[in-house]
Amino acid sequence: MNSPNQPLPTFDEVLLCTPQTTAEQVGLFLRRCLIPCSGGEKIYTMLYADELSYDVSCRAEELFQHLQRYNSTYRLIILCNCEREHSYIPSAFSQYKVHMIPQRPLAEIQRYLQHHYRVAQPSSSAASVFKDNMCVGIVSSKRAGVGK
Repeated sequence: MNSPNQPLPTFDEVLLCTPQTTAEQVGLFLRRCLIPCSGGEKIYTMLYADELSYDVSCRAEELFQHLQRYNSTYRLIILCNCEREHSYIPSAFSQYKVHMIPQRPLAEIQRYLQHHYRVAQPSSSAASVFKDNMCVGIVSSKRAGVGK
């Protein structure tokens, strides 16, 4: 985010973890991250890794320990909820833990995202629904089930 021209992460660089995430999905992600290839210097990110099941977490740690021997220059970020810091993944990787506070002001982060999510040529697309020709938006309500 140092420059508006830096791209957003691609689909293969991010794994959004849930309790339903399988060991196979985590394994494929870790292989992409830890097996050296000519893919450039991507930064891989596991989001909400603390939500992985115990079995999947154990298998992920084993695979990580095995694969990291083949690549000493990997770039992996594991983001977890600080309220779940005693779950398996945060505990297993605790020696690398860094408490993170965003270093950029919210307005700057929003400008960066607007730069990447703005539709260049507005047309009769779904982007016209969102403010300022954005191709993404958040729709929320305080009441459940009101047709979002």
